[in-house]
Amino acid sequence: MHQGVDNKLIVAKFAMHGYNIHPSAVEILKKNVNPQNIDFVISHICKLVNSFIITPDDIVSVLDTIKEFEKKVRDAEKKTKTKVEEVYKHSEGIKIRDITGRSSCEGSIEDFVAYFNSRFEKLSKILRKRIRPTPISALHRLNGEQVEVVGIVNSVRETQNNSAIIELEDKTGIVNVVATDRLKDQALELLGDEVIGVIGTVRGRNIIADRIIFPDVPMKDRAKFDFGVVFISDTHFGSKEFLQKEWNMFINWLNGECEEKKVAELAEKVRYVIVAGDIVDGVGIYPDQEKDLAILDIYKQYEFAAEQLDRIPENIKIILSVGNHDAIRQAEPQPALPKEYRDLFSKNVIHVGNPAYVELNGLKVLIYHGRSLDDIITRIPRLSYDRPHEAMIELLKRRHLSPRYGERSPIAPEKEDLLVIDEVPDILHCGHVHTYSVGVYRGVILINSSTWQSQTEFQKKVNLNPMPGNVAVYYNGGIARLRFCN
Repeated sequence: MHQGVDNKLIVAKFAMHGYNIHPSAVEILKKNVNPQNIDFVISHICKLVNSFIITPDDIVSVLDTIKEFEKKVRDAEKKTKTKVEEVYKHSEGIKIRDITGRSSCEGSIEDFVAYFNSRFEKLSKILRKRIRPTPISALHRLNGEQVEVVGIVNSVRETQNNSAIIELEDKTGIVNVVATDRLKDQALELLGDEVIGVIGTVRGRNIIADRIIFPDVPMKDRAKFDFGVVFISDTHFGSKEFLQKEWNMFINWLNGECEEKKVAELAEKVRYVIVAGDIVDGVGIYPDQEKDLAILDIYKQYEFAAEQLDRIPENIKIILSVGNHDAIRQAEPQPALPKEYRDLFSKNVIHVGNPAYVELNGLKVLIYHGRSLDDIITRIPRLSYDRPHEAMIELLKRRHLSPRYGERSPIAPEKEDLLVIDEVPDILHCGHVHTYSVGVYRGVILINSSTWQSQTEFQKKVNLNPMPGNVAVYYNGGIARLRFCN
């Protein structure tokens, strides 16, 4: 017997589909349906019945179908659990957390509501460790008093009297936050859709802000482990501009073929290579791309990719993530490559989604291809493509990998927002912008690894100047930069 769903909520959910339901029918439904599946079941019932008012007989008539549906759900959960366990056992000392095998997004209104509720709950929970927010609906009783609030940013606009207005919303209401002086500049850098805290004074229907607080990451000691990790991205296998000569030099270094003693010794310490997406150049990603392709078939592009990665020594584990050029859904979070492509690669290749938390013998790495960097760099004037690690700092401040919904970075409305940075990594690794850039923020190492593709005609048109052949190597808390391209 299931009693976990409120009667009024069930009635409301049916009303959203345009149906009324008899109270006795609600009770039958509660007794026979798992609360976790209630949305799917209600949607299914509304497709099967013809009457405007759903009766107990209507529910009884579809009970067998409901039970069959729930059995499929349980079977799917078992399979997903098995997949996750297999990933965690894939290699001793490696743990992985990503969307692969866990996506349940259908793009319904309920999915969008659940997604933004998840974002708000996760980020407000972080903020509540630092401030004690008052519900926005209660502010009208606190005129003249200092308050603390947490909300999601709906919009930001500049006014004529040298201030900025932030429209902030929580689950109880909406309030305008007035930011002046130094806070104005901070407010105008808000992207929208991020969750922030505000401390200020209530003045009528507004809050005059004294402080704007981001979820941010706490200070931490830089992680030090005595093994090497190589960070690369955007290999773009299959492109005419793929830098085969420079790639060969990189492979030779990993295989110990290097005259410089210190550089050769560093190669001996490498146990992992992490690729942050755009494994291949893909097909039809941008206008007239076929003119830039050496390999026109996507499957053959992955065959070539597998051949090239197979040249890396077998004792080195390769963590292979995906990006917007890969043969996977464009919306983030992205699962790992489909099985037909995964099967092309050697056993020392571990496939992960985008983003992915990967723990390597204690070293916590957050891999994110970095598509949202376009949104941030174009939105905040002080940032540039020359120093993408500064844009990555903004992701850490907001504790979200793609704060702005509906811009260049498509986001799938999963029931849990897996783009929230709920666990602070030791290293944040991105790519996408084809520029090498490294920094440290509050103890977190930031790496934006470069590309293995020279400038394409399309990149010339959009003024993208790549910095190819630069490799970041982590060892014992430090980052070494190796150049395989002039």
